[in-house]
Amino acid sequence: MKSIAILHEGNDKGSLDAELIRRLLKKSLGLTDEQIKEQVEFYGMGMKSNFFKESHLPYKRLQQYVTTGVTKKILFIIDADDAKNDARYGGFQNTETELNHVIQRLGLQQISSAYIMHDPSTQNKTGYVESFLLSTIPSERRNCIMQFLACCGIELKEGDKSFYQRIFD
Repeated sequence: MKSIAILHEGNDKGSLDAELIRRLLKKSLGLTDEQIKEQVEFYGMGMKSNFFKESHLPYKRLQQYVTTGVTKKILFIIDADDAKNDARYGGFQNTETELNHVIQRLGLQQISSAYIMHDPSTQNKTGYVESFLLSTIPSERRNCIMQFLACCGIELKEGDKSFYQRIFD
């Protein structure tokens, strides 16, 4: 069993979130693939709304591991999204409030931390992991990419999320 649990949107393998987390663990902490496999359990929570369902299966497994002392640290990584699209769970503040309520009701607050993904350039902290990644590209290059997409007639219906899906899928 693994002492660190990371809960993220998407599935356990193959999602942008899971791959980004693995790469950050390797680059930032210097962990090898083998060390990650030994120490970290990834929980793909699927849709964002699943984070707010205390009966969601990953929570049941995780609570067993916490109770038995196997899991010692938990990291929640979730998109802020936008409150315009979801008045209850959308936006940084709503996401943070609801996630903290769930963590508290599950009794995990002592060993948990959360990171809410958003575009750091927005004042109201809206966005997704895709927004965060786009914010790391110099604006000149980002503008070039957006002009290319517009020239090709590619419409981005979901903004940053669509951009990444079009480019990297």
